[in-house]
Amino acid sequence: MRIVFCGTPETAVPSLRELARRSPDWSVTAVLTQPDRPSGRGRRETASPIKRAAIDLGIPVYTPAKLKEARSTLESLAPDVVAVVAYGHIFRKWLLTLPPLGCVNVHFSLLPRHRGVAPVAWAILEGDRRTGVTTMLMDRGVDTGAILLTEPVTIHPDDTAARLAERLAGVGAPLLARTLAGLETGTIVPRAQGEGDATYARRLEKEDGRIDWSRSAEELSRRVRGLSPWPGTFTTYRGRRLGIHAARPLPGELPPGELRCVESSVVVGTGEGILELLRVQIPGKAITEADAWARGARPTVGEQLGVSG
Repeated sequence: MRIVFCGTPETAVPSLRELARRSPDWSVTAVLTQPDRPSGRGRRETASPIKRAAIDLGIPVYTPAKLKEARSTLESLAPDVVAVVAYGHIFRKWLLTLPPLGCVNVHFSLLPRHRGVAPVAWAILEGDRRTGVTTMLMDRGVDTGAILLTEPVTIHPDDTAARLAERLAGVGAPLLARTLAGLETGTIVPRAQGEGDATYARRLEKEDGRIDWSRSAEELSRRVRGLSPWPGTFTTYRGRRLGIHAARPLPGELPPGELRCVESSVVVGTGEGILELLRVQIPGKAITEADAWARGARPTVGEQLGVSG
């Protein structure tokens, strides 16, 4: 079976490696990934994790800015199937119909819940107790294609989006291999998604990380975890940004946004319960323990977080 693999981030790497190790029965003939992007403080051109993995595996890599630029190459490769994990390009009809076995996408949710570009974060934000991985046949819609296989995954109370995504990537790799094997032998029957249960996991913006202290402590705790590492959550303290990197909900009552230091704990009032800050960051400084930050900041009684000016 000839496979073209399309992916970009670190979470796609386990799937690529899983398919590559199945050689010589399967042949990953090419990898498509996003072009090199400026990264880091020096804004140096940096290859995607998938590009680095493909080079390590000795697989030809293509980085088209637009998929139509690679059309002739893909047609000449004549893949039996195209495998996709978080690639970042929209597939047109010519590509969806090119491989006889179709284009198979690995999506990090139990479809039709959390269609869209940020399913891992939204599963945590919405308080889901479980999520999972779905393989599906791609169509022209946004994650609307027929389901092939699914694998549920429990969301742990301390999961961040990064930690959960890493676990889902590990589950997705063998699930993709099982899916392709089933398509190859004709033992998998695609099934349509139920539209009534569909939800959409929209793209996250930086402003999504701003803490609204009128929300409950439980919801804010999920926001801190669900938006880690990006875009991250933040509030303001004395008119300056204060990043919140870890927190946990506790019972209690304080006015929303009011900051208190109780022994070695730093707590903030919310709309319901209190939120204990565990790790925070001020601009230009490293992430630190919240109690160490408070010892330096010396908050006064009744000070509020989230107050501008």
